[in-house]
Amino acid sequence: MQNLQRTIKAIIRKGDTQYVAECVEISVVTQGKTLDEVVSNLREAVALHLEGENAAEFGLAENPALVITMEVEPSHAV
Repeated sequence: MQNLQRTIKAIIRKGDTQYVAECVEISVVTQGKTLDEVVSNLREAVALHLEGENAAEFGLAENPALVITMEVEPSHAV
């Protein structure tokens, strides 16, 4: 039996004018003006992408959780 992933990993980056979220395991990319908005949009986009699909075909367990990593610029001492 195939070992199915229980999580979908996503990375959030700061774009020129908005935050951009991209999933690693599935083809989902979205954006938002704020972190709250981009996370909300990401949840909705993932749900729509998987709607009516067999999650196992994507290597995922049923109802996978999102694990989000955010890239930030390091702060420099002045």
